[in-house]
Amino acid sequence: METHLYSVIIIGAGIAGINAAYRLQSELPDHTYAILEARNAIGGTWDLFRYPGVRSDSDLFTFGFSWFPWDQHNPIADGVSIANYIRRAAAQHDIDRHVVFQHRVISYHWSSWSSTDNVWTLLVDNLGQLVLYFTRFIILATGYYDYDRPLDSPIPGLDRFEGLVVQPQFWPAGLDCEGKQIVIIGSGATAVTLLPCLVEKAVKVTMLQRSPTYILPMANKNTRTIADTLFSPRMAHKLKRAKWIITSRLTVLFCQTSPRFTRWLFRWIVSSRLPPHIPYSPHFDPTYNPWEQRLCICPDGDFFASLHTGRGDVETGTIQEVVADGIILDSGKKLDADIIVTATGMRLQMAGGASFYVDDERYPLPEKYTWNGVMLQDLPNMAMLTGYTNASWTLGVDAKMRLVCRLLRSMADHQHSMAVPRVHDGSTLEEKQLLDLKSTYIIKGAGILPRAAKQRPWCPHDNYLSEWLFAKYGSLEGLEMT
Repeated sequence: METHLYSVIIIGAGIAGINAAYRLQSELPDHTYAILEARNAIGGTWDLFRYPGVRSDSDLFTFGFSWFPWDQHNPIADGVSIANYIRRAAAQHDIDRHVVFQHRVISYHWSSWSSTDNVWTLLVDNLGQLVLYFTRFIILATGYYDYDRPLDSPIPGLDRFEGLVVQPQFWPAGLDCEGKQIVIIGSGATAVTLLPCLVEKAVKVTMLQRSPTYILPMANKNTRTIADTLFSPRMAHKLKRAKWIITSRLTVLFCQTSPRFTRWLFRWIVSSRLPPHIPYSPHFDPTYNPWEQRLCICPDGDFFASLHTGRGDVETGTIQEVVADGIILDSGKKLDADIIVTATGMRLQMAGGASFYVDDERYPLPEKYTWNGVMLQDLPNMAMLTGYTNASWTLGVDAKMRLVCRLLRSMADHQHSMAVPRVHDGSTLEEKQLLDLKSTYIIKGAGILPRAAKQRPWCPHDNYLSEWLFAKYGSLEGLEMT
């Protein structure tokens, strides 16, 4: 059986994995590494999703890499542009030559009694052939959802529908929507993205939601700013990045501390953009407060503009049943459809679905706590990179990777071969949700996530500025290093 040995192995060649590789080779150039990617391309999410209009819901000045500035002026970009950007960054910094494609990890094995070198053994599937990889440290940059299976959302009678059922995660190439009646089931970022694109060709597109979400317009012109005129491109990027970090954080804090005023403000903004025949309530009046779920952003108000065409519509209600040619709601109203799009959310999954074994015993990931949101209790030499739910994903994974580099440097300086988080005997931890949102897919998948607590060092971080400082100067308490 083929075998390989590296100082560090990164799992996943998406935006988190490429960023991790850059930090690792920049700060610890003596560490050899490889990136194992289950698919055949760099880009992760942005290479996988191909539905019409797929785009970021965070600005590219913070969602992009600080070390490879986003070189356009528009803050929101489409999926193809983001995937190309990630590939360009990887190529320019020679990261792409470390990527090993079509290598899916099946299981991770740590045996404390049989290895004096303290290394992980990875059982990897390469197109049906098993390969062994060995490494001292693993960095999981796999995200938190299943690439192969969407969230199961039972829809009564869907099997009786005689039209086409489409899941956005597996959008058919070349799907013809010309003259079709389309119903999008869902109200999240995917549905809000799809509707403006589909109305361009379809005769009617209806977003059917059980409950509404907050949808806000954002200016997205690809034009130069004052900063671009006055400063060099690098300095202008730094200023725009700082602006987005600060304003995004202040927006979240404002929503959380003044929910009643924020709800009024959002109502005022959205109502002014709706056509007369579509009321604000119930279609745009959520029962939850702002930032209990992520806000949906529509660049230049494209979602609201599509409602003015007469071909885009919103319906709020529950499904009684799907029939051969459409959907009947509990209200008795029927929505005719040639195509039904099930934009009902993603299925949560950790570590790409691979299993963990410590001394031949399966590691119970959902029963364990996360150390500072980065490492897992009782799991040696492994980091898990997850981003923020209330800010740009990349800010979070970058701050965590900086902490990982500091830990690896400390282990090398002190000649430690193992670092493992431990909860002290007798400690009482008050639990909190790891991903602090009330979205349906997170609630349904909470049972597969590791635990988090309100006490340090077992609490997750949700503020980039404080986590960046912690990565540089924070205490490493809770880590047992030998």
